[in-house]
Amino acid sequence: MTTEGVLVRDGEAESLLAGFGEYLLRSRIADVKHARYYVSWVRQFLRRPAVMSNATPDEALTGFLDGLERDGREDWQVEQARKAVTAWLGWRQRAGDTAPVPKAAAAPDGSVVADDALAALRDTIRVRHYSYRSEQTYLDWARRFFDYLREVGATVEGRPIVTRDTFRDFISHLATRQNVAASTQNQAFAALLMLCREVLGLDVGDLGRTVRAKRGDRLPTVLSVEEVRRLFAQMDGTLRLMAETIYGGGLRVSECCRLRVQNVDFDNNALRVLGKGDKFRATLLPESLKEPLRNHLARVRTLFDQDRAAGVAGVHLPDALVRKYPNAAVEWAWFWVFPSRSLSVDPRTHTVRRHHVSDVPIQRAVREAAAKAGIAKPVSVHTLRHSFATHLLLQNVDLRQIQDLLGHRSVETTMIYTHVVKDLRSAPRSPLDAL
Repeated sequence: MTTEGVLVRDGEAESLLAGFGEYLLRSRIADVKHARYYVSWVRQFLRRPAVMSNATPDEALTGFLDGLERDGREDWQVEQARKAVTAWLGWRQRAGDTAPVPKAAAAPDGSVVADDALAALRDTIRVRHYSYRSEQTYLDWARRFFDYLREVGATVEGRPIVTRDTFRDFISHLATRQNVAASTQNQAFAALLMLCREVLGLDVGDLGRTVRAKRGDRLPTVLSVEEVRRLFAQMDGTLRLMAETIYGGGLRVSECCRLRVQNVDFDNNALRVLGKGDKFRATLLPESLKEPLRNHLARVRTLFDQDRAAGVAGVHLPDALVRKYPNAAVEWAWFWVFPSRSLSVDPRTHTVRRHHVSDVPIQRAVREAAAKAGIAKPVSVHTLRHSFATHLLLQNVDLRQIQDLLGHRSVETTMIYTHVVKDLRSAPRSPLDAL
């Protein structure tokens, strides 16, 4: 039952599935609730006849997913199965027929070859299907960690020494000397934890002695409804349409930039958004934006047709969809709602194609519009998402419904807006004014 060393031999499945479940939790690919479903999907995958044949892993996966669709499984189930089996194949590919092993293990003295570790970290990130931006952020933190080790002399013949203590020292250094925000330290912590555990095979042990940055009690900046009107009045064209889409549906800026034509459901007034963790959610498509969006897509269609006539490579597709749907990349449904005006080189495949628009122009446009509108607040694109949630609360929309629209994993994250609303509700009238 072995296919290119990534599946399993007869009789090994259950013991390996137990190890796979532990891997899912340890690497945070899935939480406890979803890990058991991932294991269940892989168990079904391994029982399929295609897996027993001489099919390659990709062919076996495609056949498995096609079978689920023929069986009438819902789209979200097929997607969850795809993620589960993809994680399994990546785990088995790296492990061969054994348990997961480090990709760039440290020497006995703790020293590592920085370039090898960075390359292995990049491979690990791509197996886990992180976004390109997250990939660059994690790699940057790893480089900064190695630079720090060189600065403090924690090296052997120029090679940085990575141990539990140097890991903890760097994380503490960020809080005590660099005075970084808690969110920044947490980002560094996640990146280096992957480097140490997944790439170098280092058990960092008890992290209780690590100095953590203090998280402030600051509330998000929120605009009033009138301020939102004034802001949009200072914008026009595609950038205004993007800003209105973000505010109208509570999108993150990256979610707006990555919208595809098929994600816009005009009939049901909904946007199907790909959010954090490659999770889709449905949010609101305002009635007032339907006509402007239709007109915008008519112009985008012209650009799409020009690309097809010129033989430009299709748009980037996530994960294994290129293999499952070979022609999808050149289909209108997969094209960007907000494409870039110019072609660019895909940083991962080095293919010249049309990417979605960068978030830089919309970020700049919102800041400039806020200044022109005389809004004396620190306004960013994300302020529109905060304002969306707060204005829904002011309309007495249920908190859990807002949680679903925003794509928050925990309702506690959404509850921060209840504190903002307290300051925005009309103050009670003094009894003296009633005399």
